Amino acid sequence: MKCDKKDLILYAVTDRTWLGNMTLYEQVEEALKGGATFIQLREKELDEESFLKEAFEIKELCRKYNVPFVINDNVDIAVKASADGIHIGQKDMEAGYVRSVIGENKILGISAQTVEQAVLAEKQGADYLGVGAVFPTGSKADAEDVSYETLKAICEAVNIPVVAIGGISAGNVLKLKGSGISGIAAISAIFAAEDIESATKNLKQLTVGVVSK
Repeated sequence: MKCDKKDLILYAVTDRTWLGNMTLYEQVEEALKGGATFIQLREKELDEESFLKEAFEIKELCRKYNVPFVINDNVDIAVKASADGIHIGQKDMEAGYVRSVIGENKILGISAQTVEQAVLAEKQGADYLGVGAVFPTGSKADAEDVSYETLKAICEAVNIPVVAIGGISAGNVLKLKGSGISGIAAISAIFAAEDIESATKNLKQLTVGVVSK
């Protein structure tokens, strides 16, 4: 399964920080009800057995809503769970190797912070790029800042969709208009919200007016 540009409008990245009384499954379903178009399961602390079980559950949920589902960083889990694909960072794994493991029909997303990284990622077979952090973020401690100018230059340099990530919220997403992005990725703007479904719906409405046509 490859992703369409429209699948990337609102890319929700999971984070268990704000679970409270809800399960991750419940939170993801709320986001999907609100209109999330893409789900990335991001787990840094779970043991492999729990991660795999969760991956199967969230994958089935995403299928129910006909939304692409990818795993962050972990190729083994992505393959075992038959996820739609995987997203890797610059420091995670060599993209060509990842492509050889997951096959040609799976989605490969790659993080990029510079035009050079973006162009190389496209050559290595990326289906989309995650570019950021475009705003200050607390969700990823090692995220490097990417200016609006760099974001725009990356969009102009590649022929694959670009998703902006990092500190994006309903309060600042309109600042990304005109950059050429195909969508945004959000973590806390969705999963830290009291009403995840409403927050997702609002963020999506704003983002539709920002993304390039």
